[in-house]
Amino acid sequence: MSSPQAQPARFLESEVPALAPEAARFHVLPVPYEKTVSYGGGTARGPAAIIAASSQLERWDGTSDPGAEGIYTWPAIDCGGPAPQVIEAIAAAVARILALGKTPVVLGGEHTVTGGVIRGYLDAGVRDFGVVQIDAHADLREAYEGDPLSHASVMRRVVEAGVPLVQLGNRAYCEEERDARRHYKVHAIDAAQLVPQNIQSIALPKDFPAQVFFTLDVDGIDLSVLPATGTPVPGGLGWYQTLGLFESVARQRRIIGFDILEFAPIAGFHAYDFAAALLTYKLMGIVQRSG
Repeated sequence: MSSPQAQPARFLESEVPALAPEAARFHVLPVPYEKTVSYGGGTARGPAAIIAASSQLERWDGTSDPGAEGIYTWPAIDCGGPAPQVIEAIAAAVARILALGKTPVVLGGEHTVTGGVIRGYLDAGVRDFGVVQIDAHADLREAYEGDPLSHASVMRRVVEAGVPLVQLGNRAYCEEERDARRHYKVHAIDAAQLVPQNIQSIALPKDFPAQVFFTLDVDGIDLSVLPATGTPVPGGLGWYQTLGLFESVARQRRIIGFDILEFAPIAGFHAYDFAAALLTYKLMGIVQRSG
């Protein structure tokens, strides 16, 4: 007789009871995809590390109880196939969550994952939405090392699909990406402006859509806070600044989902796993409180 298959770990399973998908607002989707990383690796281990560390969180986030909304954790996406196949699998999973009327919380994996996520929103018929991105990099190259489905090209695919984009905290990008910003009318506030002045609230363009998907590459956060990433760049956002910027967007628009990407655990430094898990939960709390 075969032994029963182990159930996948759940986000904050130490505090939040298991629920049916229909009963939970937040749907955590692990996507351990790592194919095009161009410096340090390890992002494939990010989702599992975040979920494992989440059981050390307090359910009360300091302001509210996001767990009261219910948290459902899906099995990890199989990322073993070619990139187009994985992107389609991500899109199908996100579209399934949206069909339930729930909020996707996607854990990567490299930033290419966001391309599949946005495809899922479009496939689900969501049209009136924009993307706000926190990231050290612009990710607006046509291709990187010959690959148009690269982590360095993912936001180019997003704007090519006609989805408006706001970028926050960038501090490493090439002239091609600078030109792409102009061509696709990307609104950007770089780290050189945000960080020295500790700006924690921004105003979205008046014509920006009423709904926002928020994509957060952890390398957008300063290395002194969260160095566990494969493409580190000094001069990033602080912890409270990151939360403040997210909350300022939530005050202006409806957040319809978010992802946290490029987290690469460092063996023996569980504090960074905990920080990434807490960041995920804090963002759930902001979404909860914004309606």
